[in-house]
Amino acid sequence: MTDVDETDHRLLALLHENGRRTYSEMAGVVGLSVAAVKRRVDRMREAGVITGFTVQVDHAKLGWGVEAFTELRYTGRTGVTDIVDTASTVPEVQAVYTIAGDPDALMHVRVRDLAHLQSVIDTLRRAGTVTGTKTLMVLGSWTREG
Repeated sequence: MTDVDETDHRLLALLHENGRRTYSEMAGVVGLSVAAVKRRVDRMREAGVITGFTVQVDHAKLGWGVEAFTELRYTGRTGVTDIVDTASTVPEVQAVYTIAGDPDALMHVRVRDLAHLQSVIDTLRRAGTVTGTKTLMVLGSWTREG
């Protein structure tokens, strides 16, 4: 476990809110010098605490406004790598979570409309070892910051 103090947590929260914040802006908020903030951010990147910087996209404005989670059940002989391999061939799958219990995996899917969703689910069902699916459509979402 990496040693991260309260100031580091504050810096992470600032970066999570806006990954393009300047070191100068963060230094003013946490009460450190710009150099000290840079050293802390660099240390957290080197330790793997910060794994990257990203952009947040409004997918609905790009025509991909329907979001769903699909539970998938597989035959007993299906390995985790097989599940991930299947998901990676379907561009609409945003993430795959292999989980303990029933179901075996949960896939986050983003599509244009319901007909597109049906097509994606049919594609997933045709994967040789899928024995069942259940799809839950997202009506709204909230994400914890930091």
